[in-house]
Amino acid sequence: MIGPISRPQLIARQAELFNSPSDVAARDMIGWTLTVNGVGGRIVETEAYHHEDPASHSFSGPTPRNEVMFGPPGVGPGSAVLLRALEPTAGLALMSARRGTNDPRLLCSGPGRLGQALAVTREQNGLRLDEPPFELIPGDAAGIVVGPRIGISKAMDAPWRFGERGSRFLSRPFPAARG
Repeated sequence: MIGPISRPQLIARQAELFNSPSDVAARDMIGWTLTVNGVGGRIVETEAYHHEDPASHSFSGPTPRNEVMFGPPGVGPGSAVLLRALEPTAGLALMSARRGTNDPRLLCSGPGRLGQALAVTREQNGLRLDEPPFELIPGDAAGIVVGPRIGISKAMDAPWRFGERGSRFLSRPFPAARG
């Protein structure tokens, strides 16, 4: 974990992240902290999608459902980072109530669980992760593992799923760990 950083350093790190290709941003986000209204944790698993990727919702071009993926950096252009899992660190009681479980490993392990635990709804669609109600703080990972994405039927072998090595909060174990 990195120490406290100044507001200008935070803004610079976020800008660098948001202006990176989605596969670079997805890897770099491992170890960062994401909260929504103060509830959340460390990002331990992500997946990358690109507008030329047949597995991406943006592959066929803009639609009402995916138009946010074509927005400015931090929410686009035609690319995305799917947050697959967090290690819960803030607001565990609230996450437990929202999820109906006290097992911290089941609070944010998977995109659906993560969204439910953080109370993310369609109302937040298009909001930036570096502005309220979100807070995105840089951090370091203990190590990165890389593997194929989960739950897709096209471009399945693209090594665009990233996780923190040794995390017990991943949505699913990685096949033979590569780094």
